Amino acid sequence: MSKQYFKNLETAEVGEQRSVDELVDNIRFNEQGLIPAVSQDIVTGEVLMLAYMNIEALKRTLDSGHMTFWSRSRQTYWRKGEASGHVQNLIEMLVDCDGDALLCKVEQSGPACHTNRRGCFYLRVNGDTAIVEVMDSI
Repeated sequence: MSKQYFKNLETAEVGEQRSVDELVDNIRFNEQGLIPAVSQDIVTGEVLMLAYMNIEALKRTLDSGHMTFWSRSRQTYWRKGEASGHVQNLIEMLVDCDGDALLCKVEQSGPACHTNRRGCFYLRVNGDTAIVEVMDSI
C-alpha cells in the first residue's frame, strides 16, 4: 500500500489509466485487513448496504462480477445472494481519493437487506427520534 499512489492521482489527467492489479496493491485496508464497500443501485442511485471486503473478497468480486464480502461476525466469505437469491452484480466500482473506501454500483436482484427491505438504511434519525422510513420489501 502506498499513500503516494493516491497522492499522484490527485494531479492525474482525466482519462489516465492504471492497471487494476496496481490499484488493488495500493488500496488501504484497515488494521483488520478490511475496506468498507458501499453497494449502490446503478439505476436509482439508492444506497443499498454497507459491508466489508478483504483483499480476497475484492479479488473474487472483480473476477466474478458478483459482490463478495468478508463476514466479520462469521469470519468467512459470503457472496451476496448465495442464500437468498438476491444477488448483486457489480456494474462499476469506484475507489475514493484516499484508497480506503469502495463504492460499488450494482444491479440488485430482490431486496438487499436481510430484513427483506429494499436496502439496509431504513431507520431515519430526526432530532431525538428514530423513525422507520421504509417498511415495504420489493
